[in-house]
Amino acid sequence: MMKKYLFIALVGIAIQAKVFAQTIFYQRLSDAAIALTSQQVTYDPSYFKLTYPNGDVPANKGVCTDVVIRAYRKLGIDLQKLVHEDMQANFSKYPKNWGLKHTDKNIDHRRVPNLMTFFTRKGASKPITTKAADYLPGDIVCWNLGGGITHIGLVVNKKSTDGKRNLIVHNIGSGQLLEDCLFNFRIIGHYRFQL
Repeated sequence: MMKKYLFIALVGIAIQAKVFAQTIFYQRLSDAAIALTSQQVTYDPSYFKLTYPNGDVPANKGVCTDVVIRAYRKLGIDLQKLVHEDMQANFSKYPKNWGLKHTDKNIDHRRVPNLMTFFTRKGASKPITTKAADYLPGDIVCWNLGGGITHIGLVVNKKSTDGKRNLIVHNIGSGQLLEDCLFNFRIIGHYRFQL
């Protein structure tokens, strides 16, 4: 009987340790996103030829997806490589919005619909709700801006002035900014991704 209780206690400790490690990871991701807001970045959706793996557009340029890519890279996670490898192995599962017949490691990870597909395929999907408390620091949110335009940003651990919502780090045209915009557009994706 004593062994059974010891086993249950050890399982409980292991679960608590895993939850603590995940909390630390998402806190670090939030901090990495906030740090990006100190960089001067011009919104530039141009196609860039990137090194592979760990390729990045010039540090002073970027779009919304580059915020997510750069924040994860600060934690040693290369979304360029992960998305490229998953697309190579599962190309038919990814959107065909751009008429491509094969992967392109320079741009595939920089497209919101591809990131949404990747996060969904990796089991990172979370419910889409209208409750601010459901969107935690480190979460990824995708929006439909209308006219077929999608957008992506990271939820961080700073609050709106009324204290009701976590702020978002994103680049919607004016550089990498920290803003209170969680519910400004229709949310079409909510993810919590960790390797």
